Amino acid sequence: MMNITIYDVAREANVSMATVSRVVNGNPNVKPATRKKVMEVIDRLGYRPNAVARGLASKKTTTVGVIIPDIASPFFAELARGIEDIATMYKYNIILSNSDQNEEKELHLLNTMLGKQVDGIVFMGGNITPKLVEEFKKSPVPIVLAGSVEESETISSVHIDYEQATFDAVQTFVEKGHKNIAFVVGPYHEPINREKKLSGYKRALEQAGYEYNEDLVFEGDYTYDSGIEAVEKLLENDPKPTAILVGSDEMALGVVHGAEDRGYKIPDDFEVISSDNTRLTLMVRPQLTTIVQPLYDIGAVAMRLLTKYMNKEKVDEHIVVLPHRIEQRQSTK
Repeated sequence: MMNITIYDVAREANVSMATVSRVVNGNPNVKPATRKKVMEVIDRLGYRPNAVARGLASKKTTTVGVIIPDIASPFFAELARGIEDIATMYKYNIILSNSDQNEEKELHLLNTMLGKQVDGIVFMGGNITPKLVEEFKKSPVPIVLAGSVEESETISSVHIDYEQATFDAVQTFVEKGHKNIAFVVGPYHEPINREKKLSGYKRALEQAGYEYNEDLVFEGDYTYDSGIEAVEKLLENDPKPTAILVGSDEMALGVVHGAEDRGYKIPDDFEVISSDNTRLTLMVRPQLTTIVQPLYDIGAVAMRLLTKYMNKEKVDEHIVVLPHRIEQRQSTK
């Protein structure tokens, strides 16, 4: 099938190419009868405007790149949905890529997106390395981080206060009288776990007058299997933990099921708080008490912030910290 061009439409409708362009771009300075005639020809010929050509002419492609660790993860899927909805509202198209949290792949995708002339990029990743920051700073288009922490805070980002959220969850256990509070945290190589969440855990223990015990901390990898492995290890302690905070919902499901497989009851034998409030927290029994971070809103606000940069609007805060809360459900008493 031959590629229909703007020239073909203009010739068939017996108008100038400028008139066709005005019709396609919604310019009101076209007579209704002419607009109707051009639209009928466009429909009959199946003409589709060339976005690349339009981008070259306008210096904008109205396309945004979104780099995400894993779209199959409920955590990142909810973030991506917020990004996509706001992008659609502002008439931007999305190019979505999975990075697998691999720095080499992240850098490759970043350059690929820039090669496609995107107008901006939303980036999600657990470990924003110095090399990535260096590349972000060199980018000719704006970049906003979503649900990610960059330690120098030189790159615009939207997230919650992960240190305070972890502190609040541990404080919830303390207020219930728990003393042996375990923590199944995500990978230490990610600053969000090592610098933020672990610090919040330690601060809450210190404020309660409890000693930090590394035997009560298990480094997981966000997966269901590492949650099972964590609870097996933690329940070997003497005394056993009476409460467990878990750094991701998928790991929390592993903790719950791993405990139940060994005859323990939750929350009777020990209580559990999870971290993300994805739909997984409602799909397990007992339903999980959790730190609620507004995942959809993080994505939506990140995309809105990016539109401000792309449209040269005024930006008051380049680091946006959204509120969190603890949602009490059945995994705590």
